[in-house]
Amino acid sequence: MDGTGFRVSEGTRTDVAAEVVIVRPRRAFWMSAALAVVLLAVFVTVAVLLRSVDTGAIFAVSDQIAMVGVGVMLAGAAMLFATPRVRADAEGVHVRNIGVSRYFRWDEVLSVSFPDGASFARLELPDFEYYSMMAIQAVDRERAVKAVRALRRFHAAAHRG
Repeated sequence: MDGTGFRVSEGTRTDVAAEVVIVRPRRAFWMSAALAVVLLAVFVTVAVLLRSVDTGAIFAVSDQIAMVGVGVMLAGAAMLFATPRVRADAEGVHVRNIGVSRYFRWDEVLSVSFPDGASFARLELPDFEYYSMMAIQAVDRERAVKAVRALRRFHAAAHRG
C-alpha cells in the first residue's frame, strides 16, 4: 500500500511500465459489512425468539435453521457491494463490478473520466459508450481522485509509447 489508500506493487511513480494499481471501494465495504452484520443479527434474533414467543403458530427447529440461513444469504448479498475492484497496469485495466468482470486494453479506451454528479468513475469507449468502474466511487473522495489520476497516467503512457 502506498499513502493513497490503494495498492501499488513494484516500480515507482515514474516507472509506469512496472506499476500495478489495485483499487477497491472503501466506504462501500464498511457500509456493506455493517448492513451484513445487522441483517445477520436480526435474523438470528428472530430465529431464537421464534419458538420462545407464543405467536399461535407452531415453529420447528427447521424453521429456526431456515431463518438463520435466510439471514446468511442476505448478509452475503449485502457483501456483494464490497466486491468491485479495478486492477490496472501498463497493458490495460481489468474492471470487476458486481457480478460482471471485463478487461480493456489501453488502446481500446479513449479516456478515463469522472463526470460531475456521477457516482462512479468510468472508461470512455469508442462510439459514445462508456463502462462504469464501481470500485472508484465519489463517496471515497480523495482516494477516488488519486485512483483516477493513476489510471490516467497509465492511459497517457500507453498512448505515448
